Amino acid sequence: MQRLLFLMLTLVVSAFPLTAKAWWQADWNFRKQISVDTTAQAGAINDNVGRVPLLVRLHTANFAFDGVNENGSDLRFVASDDKTVLNHQIESFDPLLGMALVWVDIPEVVGAQRQDIWMYYGNQQAPATSNGQLAFDPNYTLVYHFNGAPDAPPRDSTAYSNHAQTAPAGMVDGVIGRAAQFAGGAPLMLPASPSMALPSAGAFTFSAWVRADQPAGTQLVYARRDSGNSLLIGLDNGVPFVEVSGQRTQPGQPLSPAAWQHLAVTADGRQAVLYVNGQPAATLGVSLPALNTVAAIGGDVPGAVAAAPETAPAEGAAATAPGADAQASMPVTPAVVYTPFIGAIDEIRISKIARPAAVIRADAMAQGAESRLVVYGADEEQSGFGFGGLGYLLNAVPLDAWIVIAVLVFMMIQSWVVMISKNRKVSRVEEGNARFRQAFSKIGNRLEMLMDDAALKGALGEAPLWRLYEVAVNELRVRRAHGADTSSISGATIEAIRASMDAVRTREVQTLGRRMGVLSNAIAGGPYIGLLGTVLGIMVVFLGTAMAGDVNINAIAPGMAAALLATAMGLFVAIPALFGYNRLQGRNKDVGADMRVFVDEFVTRLAEVHGESQVDEIARAA
Repeated sequence: MQRLLFLMLTLVVSAFPLTAKAWWQADWNFRKQISVDTTAQAGAINDNVGRVPLLVRLHTANFAFDGVNENGSDLRFVASDDKTVLNHQIESFDPLLGMALVWVDIPEVVGAQRQDIWMYYGNQQAPATSNGQLAFDPNYTLVYHFNGAPDAPPRDSTAYSNHAQTAPAGMVDGVIGRAAQFAGGAPLMLPASPSMALPSAGAFTFSAWVRADQPAGTQLVYARRDSGNSLLIGLDNGVPFVEVSGQRTQPGQPLSPAAWQHLAVTADGRQAVLYVNGQPAATLGVSLPALNTVAAIGGDVPGAVAAAPETAPAEGAAATAPGADAQASMPVTPAVVYTPFIGAIDEIRISKIARPAAVIRADAMAQGAESRLVVYGADEEQSGFGFGGLGYLLNAVPLDAWIVIAVLVFMMIQSWVVMISKNRKVSRVEEGNARFRQAFSKIGNRLEMLMDDAALKGALGEAPLWRLYEVAVNELRVRRAHGADTSSISGATIEAIRASMDAVRTREVQTLGRRMGVLSNAIAGGPYIGLLGTVLGIMVVFLGTAMAGDVNINAIAPGMAAALLATAMGLFVAIPALFGYNRLQGRNKDVGADMRVFVDEFVTRLAEVHGESQVDEIARAA
């Protein structure tokens, strides 16, 4: 029974999951649950990712854009504790088209785990708090979203203000928002700022979404040269490569033409790793040289002359494909100019640290058009009860349904009190009977031996078998006190003692069944009372709709759902009462059968020890 009650309490808690989440601030009317899922069924990232700027991609399939400000100024992102506000940057927000791109700073993404955050909106007076300098951690030295004017140089979203020196050839639709278009002309030039300076054997990360429209030749995506040293990232006939001062990674699989793919390179002072779509594609066992000059995106640095790699690997340098143990590199031959990149590039990021592989994979998964890493939940509207969607439902319950629900709540509390108290009572009875049985099994023919044990009498006060035994022994002693010879008892006397024991047994059975009618009423009456509330609620809904003259699902649905809540409440009263009643009835029957068996056993043993012999009975009859 205790396990049953615990199960029912668990069902109660699971039936109201929204009550465990408090509302962040009352000024925001709506919120939306967003989950970062790194489990095997979603992102499948087992390593801890750490701090990540997560892309929240809103569109009409996952967000209605109702109740939100036109510019998204009321957007707030809060951690699962409903206290910690997360920094964010709005890249684009267009409620008319139903599209928005928002970067949210997640402090810690844990591997193989689902984490929830809340997006709050619906506050007309809320000031804008979008800030890319806070949304991207200080190790990002350059972030281009390409969300500015088409003919203006891209602006850096980080605090370092490494804005581009030139504008791209054009703008096209990118994998995230807008992207820079490259038609084989002049590259996009990056500044030579102190924050972009790269020391010898320094750490570095470059990442971008790349669409190679014409992958023929050797095209450069990123180029930086300084005093004979160089760091080049590009495509050789569509095959991505990293080249450091003439040493290049071995060729791998080519990128798909005219398709967006995530390209990233990390360097930690010992080696450079090339990633394609979040997966390692090649490794170059060299450290980066010191680079303090300007860099170019989509082509080589103006005025520079590079070289094409030879087929033979150079001694002392190494490059590997994924899973390969041996490493080799290939020198380049001077006087070969690289071909400018033809295609589009989106979301360029440069960091002054080597980002972990888990971060690169998370970026590639979260930023893609179909992200398995980010899961969008339902929108909730704040209610006066502070229970989210449940509170919104309760807020629509009419007064007559509230009266019915109040009656059902009273019945529920009453039935649960009865079940718990009766369950404890029966447990004490069963325990006391078991102890009495153990003691009675040792007395043999000395039927009155237990009567004078005061300690045993106090310990067995809850046992009905003790009270049956007590009344039988008292009947013997009363007759003895009145001068009767109890050493030879007639059959009539034995039947009289049995009758006294049966009377006590009947009263004990009545005690066990007391207040069970409360559960019967809950089982039989709960659903009908709930149905009454539902009928009254539906009548009120239809009457109000008819009077208003406006028939639509948005007007009817809340009242209908609230009316059905009365029926659900009635079932919630009846179902636990039904299980509890059946369980208690079964245990009561077991106790009753135990008492009946003991009466027969005691009377039989009494007749054996104190009953008249057959000769005495014949003589008495004569």
